[in-house]
Amino acid sequence: MLTKLNLGCGIDKKKDYINCDISKEVNPDKILNLEKKFPFKDNSFDEIIANHVFEHVKNFVPMMKEIHRICKKGAKIFIRVPFYNSCEQATDPTHVRAFSPFSFKYFDRNSNLSQYSHEVAGKTLFSVNSVKLTYGLGRIKFLNFLLNPLINFNHSFYCKFLSGILPASEIFFEIEVIK
Repeated sequence: MLTKLNLGCGIDKKKDYINCDISKEVNPDKILNLEKKFPFKDNSFDEIIANHVFEHVKNFVPMMKEIHRICKKGAKIFIRVPFYNSCEQATDPTHVRAFSPFSFKYFDRNSNLSQYSHEVAGKTLFSVNSVKLTYGLGRIKFLNFLLNPLINFNHSFYCKFLSGILPASEIFFEIEVIK
């Protein structure tokens, strides 16, 4: 049985994954609305991929709780989203949420951001294993070799002082399920 999910697959279907999308037009393995309860059993999955999907979700915390529920302890979740200050974030009218390098610390009670996480009741649902910003996509990606090390050196410093001058395009997160 497949124990990997590809959420919001669109036309990017992955072999050895259950490819899920809300649109039946892309012919996913499973129709899935991320705003509702997921049709999977508890502790079913070892891995989830979500590429440029989470920025479209209005009810984010309930979705993350569902992801936590259906994942096994130690499951890895790989997430790619636009950076909050990117042109890509601001251009798409279907984006309802923005992400910073610190967005998933909300779900970790050991983080200094957990004081705000009343919706997860002080529990740790996920730990953040890695966060990487990418400066450019498309025609300007040739600058990544120079700018990616700079924007990833210290995310706090970058967000406060440089992101308005050199806005990243996207963020890649690897988070792990804690149970």
